[in-house]
Amino acid sequence: MNWGLLLEPETITTRDKTQRREAMACARVPLDEQQVTEPGPLGRERSLPALHPERKEERCFVPYKPPPEDGSPAVVEEFLEYARFIIEDLEWLLALPHDKFWCQVVFDESLQACLDSYLHHAPRSLDLAALPSSPAVAEMQRSVHKVVFLTFLRMATHKESKESFLTPSVFGEIIYENFLFDIPKILDLCVLFGKGNSQLLHKMIDNIFTQQPSYYSDLDETVPTVLQVFDSVLEKCGLHCEGATAMEPMKLNAHKQANAMTMSPQDLVDIILYLCDSATTIHAFLDIYPAACSIFYSNGFLSRLTSFYETVVPDLEKAVKKRNFDDKGLQDDLWKRLSHSCRKMVEMAHLLLHHTCLQPILEGRENMQTFAEDLLQHFTSFLPEKRFLSDYDEQFPISDDISLLHQAVPVIDETRTSYLLQGVESAWESVGRRKPPSQVQTKANQGAAAAASAGFNPQNQIPESGGESVRGAEAMLEAPRRENNLKPKMCNLVFRVLACPLSEGELESLLSCISDLLPDLGEGFLLACLEAYDYNSELVINNILEDRLTPSLDKLDRALSRPVKEEVPNVLSDRSNVFDDDEFDVFRRDQVDMSRVWKGRRKGEDPRDMLNDKRHIDEQRARYQTYETVVDEVVLEPGETAATYGLDDYDDEYDDTYDMNQIGANDLDRDSVLNRRPFTIPQILRKANKQEEEEEGEDEEEREPLQHNVNRDQFVQDPALLRERAEARRAAMHQRRGFKPERTSNVVGQPKGQGQSTDTLLDRRKKEANKTRVGNHNRRSMADRKRNKGMIPS
Repeated sequence: MNWGLLLEPETITTRDKTQRREAMACARVPLDEQQVTEPGPLGRERSLPALHPERKEERCFVPYKPPPEDGSPAVVEEFLEYARFIIEDLEWLLALPHDKFWCQVVFDESLQACLDSYLHHAPRSLDLAALPSSPAVAEMQRSVHKVVFLTFLRMATHKESKESFLTPSVFGEIIYENFLFDIPKILDLCVLFGKGNSQLLHKMIDNIFTQQPSYYSDLDETVPTVLQVFDSVLEKCGLHCEGATAMEPMKLNAHKQANAMTMSPQDLVDIILYLCDSATTIHAFLDIYPAACSIFYSNGFLSRLTSFYETVVPDLEKAVKKRNFDDKGLQDDLWKRLSHSCRKMVEMAHLLLHHTCLQPILEGRENMQTFAEDLLQHFTSFLPEKRFLSDYDEQFPISDDISLLHQAVPVIDETRTSYLLQGVESAWESVGRRKPPSQVQTKANQGAAAAASAGFNPQNQIPESGGESVRGAEAMLEAPRRENNLKPKMCNLVFRVLACPLSEGELESLLSCISDLLPDLGEGFLLACLEAYDYNSELVINNILEDRLTPSLDKLDRALSRPVKEEVPNVLSDRSNVFDDDEFDVFRRDQVDMSRVWKGRRKGEDPRDMLNDKRHIDEQRARYQTYETVVDEVVLEPGETAATYGLDDYDDEYDDTYDMNQIGANDLDRDSVLNRRPFTIPQILRKANKQEEEEEGEDEEEREPLQHNVNRDQFVQDPALLRERAEARRAAMHQRRGFKPERTSNVVGQPKGQGQSTDTLLDRRKKEANKTRVGNHNRRSMADRKRNKGMIPS
């Protein structure tokens, strides 16, 4: 019996069980901890780590070459052959199991050279349009593009399944220490594969940064390098940016450096291509991975970007427009790339503002007012950059963001936002451009719609019982209802029209704007709607179209005509003047004797004749001669009475009555001073009288001791007694007048070190301020005065 044949099946079964047990033991073990058994050089089995250089397959990956530009058959055939090799090699790599794949990725340098060559030389989106339209080349380029993306996608995944995975920390060390990914590669991945694969790229980059936080510090160190891109472009154009950091002192021949108008055409092409590629790459990275915006923002990237834009873009645009190019197609391509660069730079600024300032406000985070203040501060810093501000406002209207801020943070100063909006208008005017028609009139509901689309509810409304909560844009469309003020009466409508806060021109503009859209509605009905909704034409149109008017407005006749305004009476017809109805009243006379009207000296008139004309004296002579006859006593003849000569008998009672009662002076129809207030003595006169009485009283008091002095034999009175009496009189007078004596000055105060009172400090300050009035401080001025008067011989 052959025991070998009998034992052989049992031996094979045991070996399979052993391999199966090893596989099951490695099933839930990370790849970096696994051990594999392989035959050695001498045929003996040995145990090796799963990630080991000897497990790498010997395979040469060819580098990538870009598609040909001339389209010659030989060059096209070479590109197709190289591309076919790359596709076959990468498909073989993707088909490898998890451990073999990572061994090949980590230890095969030709693979990394192949992938790096594609990231470096692959055409960007703007370059694809310039390539020859060969179906074979385009199809091969798409295949290479796809397989390279799948390779990077698998390289960025540390866990493919429950059995195939790497420890996250070890995965981070592998990709970081072996330079499988770095910041430049990540930027190129975003610009090459971002279109259509943004979600996958975001997950890839987020996993890379999460498993290896060192990439954050690398990105923080990369931002200054990115800023050097701006400095190099400015240097090539012979410009200087205000925020640029001077790396070295300015050379003496710096003023002789060529600018955009004088440099060679090839240099201009290189600068624009360099600027376009840099702007597109940075924008793609910030758009796909928004978490990097905070790092760019903290390094002052936004301020440098705006100043760079304002400095270099006008010069490059002028150079592309004014310079003569032999190839017009090249000029068009440069203009397209420059416009693309401007758009991407503006979008970069918006991404930074959105993710660092606006997004926290929309999410309702804490310190919303701080974020709003930062946003307004950045908008204010944009005001000097007129060109950048107008381009930014064209793509992302600042009025929408300000409207959103007013809804989210009501405490924002409206004066500041109004000044900011006026600055935006001034920026449009300064660059000689006009706003698009869609932005001429700021729409209040646009900001609310933007907030609603972002999930922001400014009022945090709670749904009532049995109803739904009002959402952002719909809540803004509901205006305060004024049912008590809206009555379908013509008199009330006329009153509201007359009390309109808008000017007549503005009101007519609003009416014509609504009438153009809704011509079947009457102007009276539109006026009532405008008054109810605070003269917001957009709100009126929206509520009319959606049939959401208030009940009072629904009751009105929609064909209601506009009320006729009462004609204001003519002011000239109601005026009163002393010259009314005279011969020169042109307001009431159609014809005036113009012969009586002249300017200056009349023609044919001699001044001497005019001076010698004394007719006006003769006319007045007879009047004054009546005053020459004075009759003291008239002798009445028999039968004559006083009435004959116009004289009446003397009536004493009549005269007394006339004197006592001022007839006509106190009538109610006369504006008399006595009717308004009684006559009073002026205050100044009363004070003077009081002062005179007091002085007279003092004189009497001074004379009184002399009159009542008992001891009249004293030749000289006691001076001390006189001083006491005078002091008593002075004190009594001060007491009557309410005079408070001045406080004695005390500049000495307490001994040093014991502190000084407030009065002492004030007295010292007063002395210091007024010390020049006395003493020897004005000796020179007084000496000069004496010398000028001739008192001191010179």
